[in-house]
Amino acid sequence: MRDGVAPSYLWLPEGQWSGMLAFLVERYPQISAAQWQDRMARGEVVSGDGTVLGPDSAYRRGMRIFYYRELERETPIPFQEAILFQDEHLLVVDKPHFLPMTPGGRFVQETLLTRLKKKFDSTDLTPIHRLDRETAGVVIFSRQVASRGAYQSLFQRREVHKTYEALAPALAGRDFPFTYRSRMVDGDKFFLMREEEGDANSETVIDVIERRGDVNLYRLHPHTGRKHQLRVHLASLGIPIVNDAFYPVARPCKDDDMSQPLQLLARAIDFIDPLTGEARHFESRRTLG
Repeated sequence: MRDGVAPSYLWLPEGQWSGMLAFLVERYPQISAAQWQDRMARGEVVSGDGTVLGPDSAYRRGMRIFYYRELERETPIPFQEAILFQDEHLLVVDKPHFLPMTPGGRFVQETLLTRLKKKFDSTDLTPIHRLDRETAGVVIFSRQVASRGAYQSLFQRREVHKTYEALAPALAGRDFPFTYRSRMVDGDKFFLMREEEGDANSETVIDVIERRGDVNLYRLHPHTGRKHQLRVHLASLGIPIVNDAFYPVARPCKDDDMSQPLQLLARAIDFIDPLTGEARHFESRRTLG
C-alpha cells in the first residue's frame, strides 16, 4: 500500500508486443509513454515476484504485473467523514456527500477508502456495502479478513435493516406508508438504471416523516439493494429526489460543482451481530436540507 492505495494488477493476455512499454501504451492509451517510463524509472511497475519492469522488459502471456494508479489532477473534496463506531472487526463511518467510496475514474486519494486506510494505516480495510458518491450517511467497513465473510453474509441474506431519508416533492393520492415494487434493469447508459415490465426485483417501503412546504422528508426502507433503487423509485412516482442529476432525466455533468448535494441520506443501519449476537444500531448525525 502506498499513500493509502493498494497497487492495481493485471494478468497479461495473449498477444505479441515488442516490450512492456509498447503493451502498456496500447492497453492504456490515456496514459502517455512518457508517464509509463517515469513510473518504470521509479520502480513502480513490477512483476508478481517483485522484479522491477522496464520499457524493454519481455512481454510474457500469463504474467501478472503490478502498478499504481496516478492522476495528474484530482479534485479535493472539502467535506469530512466522521467515525461513528470502531472495534477490532468493524469501522462504521458517516460519509459526506460527494465523496466516492473507493478509487476509480477521477478519484484515487479523494475517496473514503483511501482516507481511512491512511488514517488507520490498514491494508485490510474493506467496505462491506457501498453508497453512491452523491449519497451521504452510514457505511460499514470490515477491519479483518477473518470475520469479513460473517458480516458480508448478513447483506447477502438481507438480514440488515437499512433506513434512508430523502427530500422530494409531496406525493398526493397515497396513504402512507406504502410499498413500491418494480422491475429494475440496466439503462441505456452504463451509469443509469430503468424500469421495465415484468416480475418485480426491487421493493421500497415509503413513509412521510414531515412536510416542509412543497417537499416532504421521506423515510425509505429498501427491502432490496438494486443500484440507484431509491432514486429510481421516487422518480417513477413523479417525485424525484431534490438535486438528483440522474433521474428522471440525466442532466449534464456538474464536474466539480458541489453546491447542490443530492438530498438522500443513509440514516441508519440495524442488524444482529453474527459474532456476538448483539443488536447493532448505527445512525448518521447528518441532516438534509
